[in-house]
Amino acid sequence: MATLDVRPLMASGKEPFDAIMGVVGGLEPEEEFELFAPLDPIPLYQVLGAQGFSHVTEALGGGDYRVIFRREEA
Repeated sequence: MATLDVRPLMASGKEPFDAIMGVVGGLEPEEEFELFAPLDPIPLYQVLGAQGFSHVTEALGGGDYRVIFRREEA
């Protein structure tokens, strides 16, 4: 499972989209992607959904979220 925590990146005022897509682009076909974010990344669900990913979201409290993305079976 690949993991990316964008909370520090976003706290410094940087946009995490390129970092996220870099991780997604390097995933093996069956590999899951775990994302930690300081908000519910709703726009990302559509972007990765269009690439065949489903997601499970967990609110961690304090506004933080953990999202697991996995490719859907074809």
